[in-house]
Amino acid sequence: MPTTLVVIAHPDRRSFTGAWAQASIAALEAKGDRVLISDLSTGFDAVEAAHHHPDWPAGESFDPLKAQERLTGDCPLPPDIAAEVEKLEAADRVIFHFPIWWFAPPAVLKGWCDRVFLHGRTHDVDNRFDTGLFRGRQALFCVSTGSSAAESSPSGKEGDIRLLLWPLAQTLRYLGFTVLEPELVHGVHGYWTGEERNAVEARLGAVLARQADLLADWNARPEIPFNSETDFDDRGQLRPDAPSYGPFIRHGS
Repeated sequence: MPTTLVVIAHPDRRSFTGAWAQASIAALEAKGDRVLISDLSTGFDAVEAAHHHPDWPAGESFDPLKAQERLTGDCPLPPDIAAEVEKLEAADRVIFHFPIWWFAPPAVLKGWCDRVFLHGRTHDVDNRFDTGLFRGRQALFCVSTGSSAAESSPSGKEGDIRLLLWPLAQTLRYLGFTVLEPELVHGVHGYWTGEERNAVEARLGAVLARQADLLADWNARPEIPFNSETDFDDRGQLRPDAPSYGPFIRHGS
């Protein structure tokens, strides 16, 4: 059976994000999968800094990539990062549960990537994108927004939610992951009242109830398309005959 890492980026497990993550965990365990959990609300230090690297030379300007590369040699990994890296490397797939705050995932999730995706361990110059060390692994984002689906659409005033998720998706693509199309739930906030609140609670309850079915259909879920490395020339520019999958990587005028 596969091993799934569930990463939870919300400060309160009693939130909808927490309940949704728990629905994933319960559904996976019911199938007999091995489930690993990274709950980033439990004191994870999301700021990469020199104090995490006591062997970093005193007086030398801190270089995160070089510091992380030292950890893959003779320097021991910080215990919190060792635990996270071991879970990541053990996982066949990763499910990220998080809300969108200020047009991005919560900062703790970005910090988790900064500290856990170690240069020299999870990627290096020769092992990234098409040759990434996590080729064959899959990732899924389960994401809530306070805005409506219309506001989160390509023409919506909140901006296209898929573009807001692109940096995290591209980060995982850099490591070699296959990233599946996200599961999105809109209109999640605490300002509903009266009948509207009752309706929202019923709608969110239905999301939780069907999470097992969503995960059972994992293999049928479409992938987010990315350019292959052969789509770029020796300068790293998109070739004129290569496809463009969105505005982040596109043909110049």
